[in-house]
Amino acid sequence: MTQQLTTRPDSGLDRIFRISERGSTLSRELRGGLTTFVAMAYIVMLNPLILGSGTDVTGAKLSPEQLTTATAATAGVMTIVMGLVGNAPLALATGLGVNAVVAFTIAPTMTWAEAFGLVVLEGVVIVALAVSGVREKIMNAIPEPLKIALTVGIGLYIALIGLVSAGFVTRVPDAQETTVPVQMGTDGHLSGIPIVVFCVTLLVMMGLMARRTPGAILLGIVAGTVMALVANAALDVAPDEWGTVVPELPAQLVGTPDFGLFGQVDLFGGFAAAGGVAATVFLFTLVLSGFFDAMGTITSVSSQAGLVQGGKVQGMGRILAVDGVAAAAGGLTGAAPNTVFLESAAGVAEGARTGLASVFTGLLFCLTLLVTPLASVVPAQAAAPALVIVGGLMMSQVRLIPWDDPDYVIPAFLTLAVIPFTYMITNGIGAGLIAFAVIKLARGKVREIGWLVGSLAIVFAVYFLVSGLTGV
Repeated sequence: MTQQLTTRPDSGLDRIFRISERGSTLSRELRGGLTTFVAMAYIVMLNPLILGSGTDVTGAKLSPEQLTTATAATAGVMTIVMGLVGNAPLALATGLGVNAVVAFTIAPTMTWAEAFGLVVLEGVVIVALAVSGVREKIMNAIPEPLKIALTVGIGLYIALIGLVSAGFVTRVPDAQETTVPVQMGTDGHLSGIPIVVFCVTLLVMMGLMARRTPGAILLGIVAGTVMALVANAALDVAPDEWGTVVPELPAQLVGTPDFGLFGQVDLFGGFAAAGGVAATVFLFTLVLSGFFDAMGTITSVSSQAGLVQGGKVQGMGRILAVDGVAAAAGGLTGAAPNTVFLESAAGVAEGARTGLASVFTGLLFCLTLLVTPLASVVPAQAAAPALVIVGGLMMSQVRLIPWDDPDYVIPAFLTLAVIPFTYMITNGIGAGLIAFAVIKLARGKVREIGWLVGSLAIVFAVYFLVSGLTGV
């Protein structure tokens, strides 16, 4: 019989994080924190790749070393803050998608310092909305069926991210002039050692979970990483087949962090550089994306962790405030907006229920500042199966959607479908809310829309219109 590391009900850790109260143990929290870190450690390599590919209006590029330091340090500190203040198993790091907006849409119109200034302002606006209670009211105003659809849609999104990251699903090149946008493998069928690693790792995880093995996801990731290291060393595998991370033992374990980007911010210069209207549109886009992406992630992951009571997430006000501060922190450090990560669900699936898991995840991110070479060991093919498994677990809530209610069936479907199909949580929320408002209006149930949801529907309609006209 295996023994679990536990905390005494009267211990300091237990009182601070309410471990026993939430039905968890110290070993589950540490295991969950480690699993979350392993599942999202790729951001330490991927964010520098994305931001480093952009140039500002002067043609300047950002240093990969400085970006790596900024990414790891911001993720580490803000995830620890989330654990201590929000007491939730939610990890934060640079948001994918929004970092591309900063690199390829905003930066070309201004300097990097001015672009990061807009990121800081985004965080300030989100914090103000959180502290005033407006953000929490918005989250509570969204109908429960749409919140459930949001969780299901994010589950599909997580699974798709995993499949794409591993190369199991790829985009069909436009040159083929086909109406089919995606395909299996690179040419319609699976091939290559990395795909074998992904498939075997996924099957191992499935088997371990079926046997209810503690740490099934983490053990699967470790097994997949070892398999990838051996395969890459023994077989002739081209580096580009693995993707962003090639599974190789690093030449050195210790690296020196470079904090050169910290504090390089011009708060309001972007309004003069790009023009007031353009800069305002940029800021609006950042706020809307950060606001609703985080809302969806917090709601779905907290639901998986059993932290939702009466339709409300425990400690939501504190969680939202930390998320806003993280967005601003990403601007101050040069890492781009930080936000709650979907991969937190992997740690929750391993048993994480409190902020102690986040503290451990954050400490591991901080550790990567000293051992950045180790962050390049785990390939996507070993970590991505965890996302597929978690996506499947989150899909189970689809049964709770009232599919026989005409007021919700289309809005719920659009919410859960648009998220993975457009690769953005915000789009799914917007489509669902607009559809909900239109259907209620068409059926003469205007009062059931509510002024807050109605206002959000209008805001999203304007957002989609502005995005279509400006390309932002």
